[in-house]
Amino acid sequence: QVQLVESGGGLVQPGGSLRLSCAVSASYQDYYAIGWFRQAPGKEREGMGVSCLSSHDDSTYYADSVKGRFTISRDNTKNTVYLQMNSLKPEDTADYYCAAKTQWELGAPGCFRSEYNVWGQGTQVTVSS
Repeated sequence: QVQLVESGGGLVQPGGSLRLSCAVSASYQDYYAIGWFRQAPGKEREGMGVSCLSSHDDSTYYADSVKGRFTISRDNTKNTVYLQMNSLKPEDTADYYCAAKTQWELGAPGCFRSEYNVWGQGTQVTVSS
C-alpha cells in the first residue's frame, strides 16, 4: 500500500517561493501517476490537480493558474515528489495534498481528482503579507 507524507508548507509573502515535498513509501513504478491538489479555505478540494506527473513517460500537467510558476519533479533515489512554487500569490493559499493513482484505467492518467485513490494528510500554504 502506497503511503504519502507531505511537508514544506508554511507562510510566505506574495512573490515568494516554497517547495513542497511528498515522501512516497514506494517506488514510482508502484503508481501510475502522482499529483498535487489543493483546497482553499472554505472551499471544496479542486476537481483538477495543480500539477500531475505520469510514471510511465514523465509527462506533466499544470493547471493554467500555475503554469510558469510551479514545477513538479521527482527524485527516484529518494522516492520523493516535489512541487516548486514560485511567484506565489494570495490566491495560492490552500491546503496542498499529494495523491497517487495506483489503480489501472484504460488510457493515459490525467489530473482529475477522481483518478487518484491514495492521499496524504496535506500541508498548509499561506501566502500573505
